Amino acid sequence: MRTLIATAFVSLDGVVEGPGGEPGYRNSGWTFNGIEFDEAAYELKGREQGEATAMLLGRVSYQAFSPVWPGMTEEFAGYNAMPKYVVSTTLRDEDLVGNWGETTILRSLDEVAELKETEGGPIIVHGSAELNRNLADARLVDRYHLLMFPVLLGAGKKLFSDTDKDKQNLKLVESEAYGNGVQKLVYDVVR
Repeated sequence: MRTLIATAFVSLDGVVEGPGGEPGYRNSGWTFNGIEFDEAAYELKGREQGEATAMLLGRVSYQAFSPVWPGMTEEFAGYNAMPKYVVSTTLRDEDLVGNWGETTILRSLDEVAELKETEGGPIIVHGSAELNRNLADARLVDRYHLLMFPVLLGAGKKLFSDTDKDKQNLKLVESEAYGNGVQKLVYDVVR
């Protein structure tokens, strides 16, 4: 079984929306606006690119990343080369970009569960706030890679849903605090 890893930049109050400057969110760029850059805090992001063997995205994140990431050959060479899976009920094959490698559309969380049953290494989920919430609610996430930033954003897309569900225990397997207040938190989901 493949490991499904949800990776996110997250505020202390759980917001994941607009961390890199994406338009349309009033706090867009909150990971670098007023936060001192510390290269060590991003070591996890480089490691993810080397360890993951596939990327899973929701439609919105796919449509945001696919015009940009293929041209970022130095920063995202590993991600650009790996197979991508987009979970969407509306995206069509003709909507996929032609320069970002192998991309498959999955139509349901059941198809994500089937993908996890195939041979291969870890599958990483980038962005995709709604997809991450749905995957967590369906208990398909195996690990969380979180970079928690020392900010409170209030409104915005959250990493976790408000769904009333049974408690899910997590096991902290790696953590580190950086001088700029960012914390790396890696949790395995306890089954």
